[in-house]
Amino acid sequence: MQISRCGIHGFHEVLGIDADEIRFYWAIETDVKGETQSAYQVLLSTDSESLESQDPDKSKLAWDSGRVEGNAQRNILCKLPDGFKSTCSYFWRVCVWDSSSNVHQSSIQHFFTGYPRSRLLPPYSMNQTYMPHSSLIFRTWFENEHDRWKAVWIGDGGDKPIYLRKSFPLSRRPTRAILFASGLGHFNMTVNSRAASSHRLDPGWTNYHRRVQFTSYDVTEHLNVGDNALGAHVGNGFYAGDKGGDRFFWPTYEDNTYVRYGNELCLFCELHLFYEDGTHDTIISDPTWSVRKSATTLANIYASETHDRRLYPHGWDSPAFDDNSWAPAKPLTGPRGHLFYQTQPPVVLHETFEPVKTYSPKPGVACFDLGQNASTMVQIIAEGAAGSEIIVRYSETVNEEGLVLMPDPLFKEFETGVFSRIYLAGDGKPETWEPDFSFTSARYIQVEGVSLNPDEGLPVIHSAVGRHISSAARRLGTMKTDKEDVNSLLNALFWTFNSNLFSYHTDCPQIEKFGWLEVTHLLAPATQYIRDMESLYTKILDDILDAQEPNGLVPTMAPEIRYMCGPLHDTITWGCALCFLPDILLRYYGSTHVIAKAYPAAVRYMEYMYTKERKGGLIEHGLGDWGRDIAFGNHQANIETAIYYRCLQCVEMMARELGKMEEAERFNQWAARIYNVYNQHLLVTNDPSRPYAYYTSLDNFPERDRTTIAQAMALQYELVPDEHKKEVMAAFVDDASNGKIRAGEIGLRYLWNTLADARRPDLVLQMARQEEHPSYMRFLRRGETTLLEFWQDECRSKCHDMLGTIYEWFYSAVLGLKPIENAYRTFQIDPAYEAEFDYVEGTVDCPFGLISVKFQRDGSKVNLNIEVPFGTSAIVKLPQGVLEAGVTREGELMEKFSGEQIQLDHGRYEIQI
Repeated sequence: MQISRCGIHGFHEVLGIDADEIRFYWAIETDVKGETQSAYQVLLSTDSESLESQDPDKSKLAWDSGRVEGNAQRNILCKLPDGFKSTCSYFWRVCVWDSSSNVHQSSIQHFFTGYPRSRLLPPYSMNQTYMPHSSLIFRTWFENEHDRWKAVWIGDGGDKPIYLRKSFPLSRRPTRAILFASGLGHFNMTVNSRAASSHRLDPGWTNYHRRVQFTSYDVTEHLNVGDNALGAHVGNGFYAGDKGGDRFFWPTYEDNTYVRYGNELCLFCELHLFYEDGTHDTIISDPTWSVRKSATTLANIYASETHDRRLYPHGWDSPAFDDNSWAPAKPLTGPRGHLFYQTQPPVVLHETFEPVKTYSPKPGVACFDLGQNASTMVQIIAEGAAGSEIIVRYSETVNEEGLVLMPDPLFKEFETGVFSRIYLAGDGKPETWEPDFSFTSARYIQVEGVSLNPDEGLPVIHSAVGRHISSAARRLGTMKTDKEDVNSLLNALFWTFNSNLFSYHTDCPQIEKFGWLEVTHLLAPATQYIRDMESLYTKILDDILDAQEPNGLVPTMAPEIRYMCGPLHDTITWGCALCFLPDILLRYYGSTHVIAKAYPAAVRYMEYMYTKERKGGLIEHGLGDWGRDIAFGNHQANIETAIYYRCLQCVEMMARELGKMEEAERFNQWAARIYNVYNQHLLVTNDPSRPYAYYTSLDNFPERDRTTIAQAMALQYELVPDEHKKEVMAAFVDDASNGKIRAGEIGLRYLWNTLADARRPDLVLQMARQEEHPSYMRFLRRGETTLLEFWQDECRSKCHDMLGTIYEWFYSAVLGLKPIENAYRTFQIDPAYEAEFDYVEGTVDCPFGLISVKFQRDGSKVNLNIEVPFGTSAIVKLPQGVLEAGVTREGELMEKFSGEQIQLDHGRYEIQI
């Protein structure tokens, strides 16, 4: 047995943990047939050597779970009586016992703590001595110095990008050097001219009035004996958004509702140095740092920067740089929000897209088709005379001439106002430019003021590439079939999903960039097949808690950068993410770490929604099935009320997890009341024109309709009384049988899942392949490589993921893989035997390990190759009328089966049906 992939729930990186309690997890690999974990023990120490022994000295342990009988591998709670020490290295390892009582140990794991009991930086004056008359007042502050932040926010007092630097000598090398830092809006950190990490756009976007994230880097290998230097480049982000006069900045578009979080770009930094003799030094941000304006004079996060290469101070972050002309940094008040460690995966660069086509549609313009639309940071290399001005534009669409185009006439400002301006230094060699503080979604790069031909007297453009930027969340799986159009759709879905994950889940990385909450929960069942979302969902939940209003309302976006009104502000199908995310984290990742903090807020949200009930319990306000017929509210009573019902069930689950049984029963009864009211007003059982019961909307009351979405919502949320389930399913299939999509983004997921339950893959594929909209394949036939915002040929946004819920259907109903028990402890494999596919292959690296499924059909025979990870159990469904299924494990014939299903423990199997 080999213990692999150990970690801490809710934390992608672990070099600044500031929680009072943490939860461990691990995965196990073994080839031993039928092997199990019979018990486990987790040991925690501040001394790594104490964990090397098979029998460690108990006096050196910070925490010991003791031997715990059972097969638990996730959600293992660790809470120290006096809390974790501040700025301290902790080491842990897990021991497991197999079924024969043999002991197996993991490698030693490490995490470093921040300041679990300190959330604010002191004002600069708090660290000075000019207030001796207040010494008694602040005595406790200084008595607990080891538990508090020491750095202060610094900057130049302005709102344009800045460079900050600090040089310092080291007489000896530290054994460990951990750097805490945050710069608002975003910052890049260097140590001796080396990037402190691969991160981009640190820290994550939050409501800076409530929460500010700091990041942490291990820079031990960056430091030298002798002179060293810390450098920071700070830009605006959403913290102090800068339109730049002639640029597009969505929060100020139309009605100027954007209010800056702050007007002074700022940085704080603490470098913790640990030495072999046990001593610990700290270098902090304070007025001894130096500051100057950046060569990047505009940092507009909507892919609009201005950068003057003539102003760039080469070597500015190196130890030998002469900064005598720089100004001393100013101590600043900084943001109001409390400091928290950045729990979610950082934003990083991934694939590089080289142009598939390069062309010049007119003199002075060079265009590059990257072949794939995706979230990107562009990089260009050009050469020309000093002061030459180059304009870089980006687009998801081009016109007939091949020039950038915004197809939506309402948003032409995006076409003209999103660009970067670069002035060359003209030093006689190629110059590289890439943005520091902005990104977009683009397939096309248009560079103006250059030539592809060095003989035309213009600066020469040597190259232009797109570098995909998104979350560093672990990639989990891929899927392919024998149908090329389906593979193209899966590819478009993959890139659309990946292009909308940053420090939050947006629905569009290009024109909006906002944290709309409906995509978070609607796409979670699909996204969990692609990326490990646990720590990102943990952070998004914090954003939601920060956005919740005093009356309990949860707005439609978090962070809430732009105040919306009416249903664009108050819609339960968006706000329900507060209640759904704890359930999602439990279901897909087996973790309960967010429940304690989410529960009180979820209760307040339900109490707010209670004030919005109509007709005894219906919710009839909101956006309905947003996106149907472009953006037309409908089915509010069906959709919003069903979501309300599910929210109550999630809150009941949280109450039970917290041991609040009386409160759980309250929400159980509350949900039962909504169930009855839902059926009282929406279930039709006495329509003489229909041979069965069905659900109607109240859109044209008292006129009755019978739509797929009305049936799907009731079926998926188990709101249909048992005696009417077959009839309601018949009504659903009746309305869906014409093979046309009649759903907006909310109803779409429930449409696909109900078609899966009805075993009608033919209808799903017919809908997807329609010649006219709504149709996925129409997008692809027109050359799109990602999903559009609405069912239109030309949209303002062509990298919108909100219509992408069909990806869940491909995984769960075609490959047939979906979790049954929490965290895939038990999962189902039920391929679409009755579908047109003769070959389907896919993988998911689930919380317990790799699941692999390969389906092949040859005439009347089906071959399944399946890999089941340790600690899980697979239920393989067999097709109706199967005569015999032979199961081979690791090349050894086990037995022959007949019946409805086969249950398998870990191992690699071949099943011949």
